[in-house]
Amino acid sequence: MIAFTFPGQGSQRPNMGASWVDHPSWELVRDASDATSRDIGDLLLNADAENLSITRNTQLVTFTMSMVILDAIERLGVSPSICAGHSLGEYGALIASGAISFEAGAKLVSERSEAMQSAAQEYQGAMAALLGISDGDAEASCHEAGDNVWVANYNAPGQVVIAGLSEAVAIASDIARSKGAKKVMNIAVKGAFHTPFMNSARQRLRKALSDTRFYDLEVPVVANVDAMPHERASEWPLLLATQLTSPVKWTQSLAKLAELGTKTLVEVGTGGVLTGLAKRTVPELDAISVATPDDLDKLVLLISSQSALTPQVEQHQGEHLYIFERMVVAPRAGIFEPSSALAGLIPSTKEHSSLSTVSVGQTIGTISGSEVRSPFAGELMGMIAVSGERVTIGQPIAWLRTIREP
Repeated sequence: MIAFTFPGQGSQRPNMGASWVDHPSWELVRDASDATSRDIGDLLLNADAENLSITRNTQLVTFTMSMVILDAIERLGVSPSICAGHSLGEYGALIASGAISFEAGAKLVSERSEAMQSAAQEYQGAMAALLGISDGDAEASCHEAGDNVWVANYNAPGQVVIAGLSEAVAIASDIARSKGAKKVMNIAVKGAFHTPFMNSARQRLRKALSDTRFYDLEVPVVANVDAMPHERASEWPLLLATQLTSPVKWTQSLAKLAELGTKTLVEVGTGGVLTGLAKRTVPELDAISVATPDDLDKLVLLISSQSALTPQVEQHQGEHLYIFERMVVAPRAGIFEPSSALAGLIPSTKEHSSLSTVSVGQTIGTISGSEVRSPFAGELMGMIAVSGERVTIGQPIAWLRTIREP
């Protein structure tokens, strides 16, 4: 069971899009720019650290970069069983789950970033990370500091972020040190995100959310607000609005992902922050960050190696697949065309020793022009989708038997 996780603010860096410019998925940058009337490509390639730290820029570049990487992963035929996103990352998770369209997500992120920046300018807000302190002691530190500072993020065991008015954050930080916090790090933002000081942003975002069409989710998303999985379209406008003034329960969300059976966490975006948090919170799970095109091969190899070792019978749409059998499924909807090298193959009863061998990452075909590559190595038992067939997301298109070591 694979979970896709999406990072929030703090993952950005100058020239973060450079390694993706020549990848087919870079086309999403143009689409995001058209949807938001912003030159996101210029920000991804040319903006300096100061410009990227501005909330209205930070959120757009982080979101768009995650979408480019998500598209690249989907082109491999890899899809999640469940998703989660840290703060801003929740929008990426919802797109991956089919709850909102890419264009709608880009517009919501643009409105959210503008609303949060405006709200931040109303108060002298600040945020600080407390390291080496329990959740309870962090909460107590805020309570003892007065009414203007709160826990904003539960990131990992021993890592909590607080936010509020600058003076109150400073007082709470001193109290936290007295309670045993090993380190206090001021975060380079000018706003008290995920606190009541974002209430004006919440009101503004609610209007945009009410104008957005949500769909029931194809896979559940674990929400920041309550660390619980949600699949109904009707739940998400309120969850996203509430998120702005409520703490991000990321520690609890990771625990919930593990509880629900997740075995692999894939961080879809640059920075690797969530991968580090996952290794601290749920070390029993495999966690991998996909930040560059080179990381795609690492992801495919990880999934392939895990699949070869999975000691149970798998099921797909009612069919029983034995331990060494795998389906390559459609990562998107559209018209399927098999690879010219495989076009003549159809499901058959040939001895599997005589069938063609497919390598990890080999192109199986295209769907509306986008390549579909196999995440597994194996012997091709046959093509399930035929040339010119319209396929849907998750529909099987090829049947493999993975190669066993002698």
